Amino acid sequence: MGGRGGWIRVHYLLMYDVVEDYVTRRAPLRAAHIGLARAAVARGELVLGGALNPPEGVVLLFRGESPAAAEAFAAADPYVQNGLVKSWKVREWTTVVGPDAQVRLPDVIS
Repeated sequence: MGGRGGWIRVHYLLMYDVVEDYVTRRAPLRAAHIGLARAAVARGELVLGGALNPPEGVVLLFRGESPAAAEAFAAADPYVQNGLVKSWKVREWTTVVGPDAQVRLPDVIS
């Protein structure tokens, strides 16, 4: 799938491992976190995001030419800055099925 300037737009997963009392501690920071996420959506970087259930982690799906947008999001996220996130990582995700898949597979797979 071609992106701006002919670059390939790839999917990246930003994954958070959160503290045990994450749900309680996120309340005063949630508006700022959601605002950051909505701004990333408006820029076309963030596709989907949300907490796992039970809330032992958070997963955010980004799209771009590099992992830079996902990494910048984590660095600016009040959840990360205020210790709710124990660790985070960004992984490139090769998507092959669905309307927004990065790689188009042939109709017939042998």
